[in-house]
Amino acid sequence: MNHEKLASSGEDWDVIQRVLPGGWQAKAKELGALRRCRGFPDAPTLLRVLLIHLADGCSLRETAVRAAQGGLAAVSDVALLKRLKACGEWFRWIAGGLMHQWGVPLPPVLLGAAVRIRILDGSLISEPGATGSTWRLHYAIGVPSLQCDEMYVTEPAVGESFRRFTVRPGDLCLGDRGFAQRAGVRHVTDGGGAVIVRLNLTNLPLVDAQGKPFALLRKLRTLTATRVGDWPTAMVDGAGVVPGRVCAVKKSRAAAARARAKAARESRKQGHVVRPDTLEAAGYIFVFTTLAGRIAASAVLELYRGRWQIELAFKRLKSILAVGHLKKTDPDGARAWLQGKLLVAFLIEALISVGERFFPWGYPLDAPQPPLSLAGELAHAAPA
Repeated sequence: MNHEKLASSGEDWDVIQRVLPGGWQAKAKELGALRRCRGFPDAPTLLRVLLIHLADGCSLRETAVRAAQGGLAAVSDVALLKRLKACGEWFRWIAGGLMHQWGVPLPPVLLGAAVRIRILDGSLISEPGATGSTWRLHYAIGVPSLQCDEMYVTEPAVGESFRRFTVRPGDLCLGDRGFAQRAGVRHVTDGGGAVIVRLNLTNLPLVDAQGKPFALLRKLRTLTATRVGDWPTAMVDGAGVVPGRVCAVKKSRAAAARARAKAARESRKQGHVVRPDTLEAAGYIFVFTTLAGRIAASAVLELYRGRWQIELAFKRLKSILAVGHLKKTDPDGARAWLQGKLLVAFLIEALISVGERFFPWGYPLDAPQPPLSLAGELAHAAPA
């Protein structure tokens, strides 16, 4: 690494430090990231080195080499792995602070302290290299804590499902369309939890009060730009009936056009002709929930929006940066790795927010202020 590159990276690091939440260095010691730590003199050096692994997608061995060449730290890849495993809670704390300070929206707390809101998702992870393997990461993240409380790594053939996770009474499980399956919904309700799960027209058959197929598309057609849909319905399986509701909102014309174009592309890729009702349904967001009617439909959709925003941050990270090198045989390492990836995702969100606010010199001079509404609107548009 030559002198010019080292100086440039140092300037970039100064900008990154300015967007981090206050107290982040002290938290490294408090949360154990620097406890019994050799090779790293302070928290900034530790975070900077680990970001080479987490943000640049370098292996731990390459990270150690780069850290030595840059004059940051002289440590082995084994020592880096041990340090990564100790940093999970520190990563989570920093990511939560970034989310609060720089405008990544949190879903409102509507249900009381006894409810644990959990985002459940799955993601394919490919190891780098021509012979690298592909794995599916199943993970659950608490909101607003951003703590990964459950995670599994499986073969890619193992699909997403609520059944992969432990459910406790009071859990509110949020999932995308891949989780809209009768067996999974039953698993959550039998465990004393509730669901908010996005639908398509066919993946979770529902019935109306008379036991007839729920006319979802007909209901959606009644929506206008100012009306939120809220219709009682139920899921029926071999174990009985699970009562619930469909909550829906109509997309803007631009968002609907993007969604229909995406549906058409995906159908062509699979060699299918997209169905007219699929294109029509793409103009709406609709979810099934087992939450009682005392929770307004608009609040249900806001909760789902919170799930989508965090998933968006992680997916943006996957599309921009390499996400290989998952420590699949080490649960502690894998959990810390995931927390670190979420930290990088929210760091990207913070830098985007800084850019939208426009500082002629390129970075904020003082401590971060509450996010501007315009920045939030630009950075977090409605999902297509």
